[in-house]
Amino acid sequence: MSVMAAVAPMRAHAAVFSGRAQRPHRAVRAARPTVCKAVADPSATAKANKAEWNKLGQVCAVLGSQWGDEGKGKLVDILAQEYDMVTRCQGGANAGHTIYDDSGKKYALHLVPSGILNEECLCVVGNGVVVHIPSMFNELEALEKAGVAVTPDRLVVSDRAHMLFDLHKEIDGLREAELSGNKIGTTKRGIGPAYASKATRNGVRVGDVRNPERFAAGLRALAADAAARFDDFEYDVDAEIENYKVFAEKVKPYIKDTVALVNASHKAGKRILVEGANATMLDLDFGTYPFVTSSNPSLGGVCSGLGLAPNKFESVIGVAKAYTTRVGSGPYPTELFGELADELREKGFEYGTTTGRPRRIGWLDVVALNFASQINGFTHINLTKLDVLSGLPELKIGVAYKLPSGEVTTDFPSDTDVVGEVEVVYETMPGWDEDISGARVWDELPKKCQEYVMKIEELCGVECRYLGVGPGRDAIVIKP
Repeated sequence: MSVMAAVAPMRAHAAVFSGRAQRPHRAVRAARPTVCKAVADPSATAKANKAEWNKLGQVCAVLGSQWGDEGKGKLVDILAQEYDMVTRCQGGANAGHTIYDDSGKKYALHLVPSGILNEECLCVVGNGVVVHIPSMFNELEALEKAGVAVTPDRLVVSDRAHMLFDLHKEIDGLREAELSGNKIGTTKRGIGPAYASKATRNGVRVGDVRNPERFAAGLRALAADAAARFDDFEYDVDAEIENYKVFAEKVKPYIKDTVALVNASHKAGKRILVEGANATMLDLDFGTYPFVTSSNPSLGGVCSGLGLAPNKFESVIGVAKAYTTRVGSGPYPTELFGELADELREKGFEYGTTTGRPRRIGWLDVVALNFASQINGFTHINLTKLDVLSGLPELKIGVAYKLPSGEVTTDFPSDTDVVGEVEVVYETMPGWDEDISGARVWDELPKKCQEYVMKIEELCGVECRYLGVGPGRDAIVIKP
């Protein structure tokens, strides 16, 4: 769709830059003499926040709207205090969610849902997740050492979820090596090969550990298939079968029919929170294919990965950074380079929770954000890491793409090569000097910060209701 008319009013403030070869920006820092401090009554703010969370309804999904790492875990951790059940529905241990408790203690989660810190909350790993059982128990042991006991009455795993084995990790590495210069940039956690086994109908499901003969036959078939495909594949399937005899006994108490459990809970009036993993721009169908994950992190994947009907969802919150990041390969139109990118990376601690890889940095891309909102039907946006932008003299927002043909569009192209060649139409906003990490209500934010948020709302047509101003559980502002 051509948007020349729509873009015209912003010409005084917008400029076109190449999405691939922007010149490095010099990071000119403004002085920050002012610190925004919370002046509102903390107890009154907490009471108002609780009332806000209750408005979200019985079923709420929190989904990533960019390329992952948006900070979904923090919002899920906050909301989990008000929900009876927190669920994961897709992905695997390639997800990395960092959360903090009330004392500021940090927890890095990969497979376990972020509601695990709420002792009254049941955490569910749904049928759409791929599960590496040894890694799951490593995560549970780490949580126990940190003082969080995770028993079968706190965590359940779907009997329909597919299992991820070490052979899938081996295949992941071999596959990436084959791609040479066209590597996807996976976490090499075996997620893609595990989903491939599921799609070709020779996967092994978690419930199969209850039947040792079926489990062993399934694992042998997987190993034989991999050996026939890769010359360098080495895997001791007999040793793995023996190892899983121990893991089978450990995991059995956690296995449930989660489809029945989740729907029965909904019927009983329980509040259900869905924690998305990865993000829409990495969606297997809607992302920058083939530089995507191997599942559907969008709302459709939530329904199929949990067995919960779409008409039961009352709120869908899209989580977006106030800028953007991306890990791994693939086109990234608003990417920044040079000193400014390095500075934002360090200030925002933009390193992968799962891999530790430095994240690529870019300006906010409203074309991609609106695409994600269209697919998922966002009812609210949680704009995170606003505090990282404090001190920048100006901020840019990508509002449209100029295609190689010269057409200007606000539609996100399906052709990944075209995405890599677009020029981005930017709108420039003034930055703010103040440190906003102490703000807890809207009126405590500087006017220029408020204007940045309202501009994003205007461009997206969705309310930026929840604003992240720091990593802590309380570092959130609810826009009135």
